[in-house]
Amino acid sequence: MPSPLPVVALLAGGLATRLGPLTQNVPKSLVKLAGEPFLAHQLRLLVKQGICEVVICCGHLGEKIEEFAGDGWHLGCCIRYSYDGDKLLGTGGALRRALPLLGESFLVMYGDSYLLADPVHAWNAFLADDKPALMTVFKNEGRWDASNVEMIAGTIVYYGKEKRAPGMQYIDYGLSVLHADVLARWKGDAAFDLSVVLASLASEGKLAAHEVHERFYEIGSPAGLKETECMLTESQRETSGRLLAVAGREK
Repeated sequence: MPSPLPVVALLAGGLATRLGPLTQNVPKSLVKLAGEPFLAHQLRLLVKQGICEVVICCGHLGEKIEEFAGDGWHLGCCIRYSYDGDKLLGTGGALRRALPLLGESFLVMYGDSYLLADPVHAWNAFLADDKPALMTVFKNEGRWDASNVEMIAGTIVYYGKEKRAPGMQYIDYGLSVLHADVLARWKGDAAFDLSVVLASLASEGKLAAHEVHERFYEIGSPAGLKETECMLTESQRETSGRLLAVAGREK
């Protein structure tokens, strides 16, 4: 029987400069896709996957995210918020600030990701391993973005977005599991990126890998946003078609 899922930390504090005017006055999480803010689609999927508690790490225009999502009741989950404060802390710094809300171990994903892979499997893989962190990976082979992970026998031996190597057949899928202790070496309100934490763990042999086989979607770039909207629109069309078919049979 799968273990209950922990809190999910949703990293939604970035400036989203790649989306240009779309995010000048609206945070990336609230950009509308298929008729609704992206965050609504994302949270509904998480709830469907068994997530009950979400902590949204906010920065740029974060108050608008809280104004939209509130306590999460209307979206089927419980939402709490952690704000960067006067300066942006980066994804790692934002997580460190949010630790009092996250518990001993927690899931982490990015606020611009729509991930179809089941988080239950990643969580159970983390519990079965003795490493303090786990990264889900996808055998990308350079198809949707540059591959950045080298994995050997269930352990990530190298992770990096700058240096490329022939052994990098996989990409960071966008869902990780962390024990709170891995953030202990960074003190105070230092700004740092989660990728630095994960790269350091990989170099020490402390980052487990969990391979998933469903491709990822993201809205961090104009191309990714367009592709994700097409996928969501098609999904809505299929759902509507199924509901109409059921209604027709019940008449």
